[in-house]
Amino acid sequence: MIEKDIERIYFSKEEIQKRVQELGAEISRDYADKDPILVGVLKGCFVFMADLTRCIDAYAEIDFMAVSTYGNGTTTTGAVNIRKDLSYDIENRHVIIIEDILDSGVTLSYLRNYLMNRKPASIKICTLLDKPARRKADISADYVGFECPNEFIVGYGLDYAEKYRNLDYIGVLKPEIYQ
Repeated sequence: MIEKDIERIYFSKEEIQKRVQELGAEISRDYADKDPILVGVLKGCFVFMADLTRCIDAYAEIDFMAVSTYGNGTTTTGAVNIRKDLSYDIENRHVIIIEDILDSGVTLSYLRNYLMNRKPASIKICTLLDKPARRKADISADYVGFECPNEFIVGYGLDYAEKYRNLDYIGVLKPEIYQ
């Protein structure tokens, strides 16, 4: 039913699974003895983070933050609103921020600076998707699943107006749906 709104599949379920396993192996290697805390940025990260966490063969704690800059639109408002803060103290901890997509970079730049004030041992960013064509902030990810086009994509946790997160692939949303 919801597939009718998708113009084309950009990353298949199989491509995503393979890349998530590779990212998990990289993080496992880099953090084997560091006991990181994985900080998921809700809501978009939840599918990616669940799969990624199962691919990490190292001790790790999990926490979440809920931040918003989009509302129900397709472009960021630029104002970052923290709706849920961390439950754990991150001082002297290795933090990996898990995000679904690095788009404008406004949210992640703000979040990284916000968390740096808590004196972690380190902060790295892991994003499933990187969309550099829309970057407004000077930020990049340390772990990237895929570079993606400057098109409106949904699925595998990414939404439009809270819909399409449940697709097991990432597809390009038909323009007539969001225009």
